[in-house]
Amino acid sequence: MTTISLPLINTCTVEGCSYNHDHDCHAGAITVIEETSACGTYFAQGDKGGVRETGHVGACHRADCVHNSELECTADGIMIGAGGDVADCLTFQPR
Repeated sequence: MTTISLPLINTCTVEGCSYNHDHDCHAGAITVIEETSACGTYFAQGDKGGVRETGHVGACHRADCVHNSELECTADGIMIGAGGDVADCLTFQPR
């Protein structure tokens, strides 16, 4: 079995996300969705949740990103913030 290192979410500036604690993502792993590079894990609920450590990128559906290899993110880390959607992967770069 091969173990891979998932990229960290270096910062998240999305206010109101249940996984955002002081600009750190605490979802165990997020998914970046295909159409818009949005954080598919974004959840705006009053309660705070997640894990005690900084979140990672679990999957990336943007196959047209330079950091995407076999639907996995190969960037050292990413930034999540407002873009076209409330919560987007701001590290996305088209091929």
